[in-house]
Amino acid sequence: MNIIKSTFVLVAFLLSTTLIAQDKMANNIDNSNIALQGYSPVSYLDLGLAQKGNKSFKSEYQKITYYFTSADQKATFDKNPSKYLPQYGGFCAFGTYAGAKFRVDPNKFLVKDGKYYLYLNNVELDALQLWHAENNHSKLVNTANANWKKLQKTHN
Repeated sequence: MNIIKSTFVLVAFLLSTTLIAQDKMANNIDNSNIALQGYSPVSYLDLGLAQKGNKSFKSEYQKITYYFTSADQKATFDKNPSKYLPQYGGFCAFGTYAGAKFRVDPNKFLVKDGKYYLYLNNVELDALQLWHAENNHSKLVNTANANWKKLQKTHN
């Protein structure tokens, strides 16, 4: 499946040239420091849903702001924030596997083994579909984890 990986990197690179530069090195955030484009990390992990949070229910963790759908979700996050952080700082999991950082569609995600992974998705590319096509979650995660050690220290 190296062709899929190579195609993904090429297409994603071309698309990334039109996107606003991200940091913020290890976190996929904009200048407002709001994580997950305002979606609730608790909804992803505990409910398996992509739900837009409400700024009335927010917490800051490691200088990044997270929004939640309710006071209960906020309290859940505040008890154990590291449990609810997205993999690869919220950058595309398949992109990380391929060795690059890309913004994500917050509605494209996978929850597995107590973690959640986000993916790039647009009219030309569905990275979650590519992830499933590889049909080897452990291999993808192991490679992405190794790549992330380097990527988290680089600008996008």
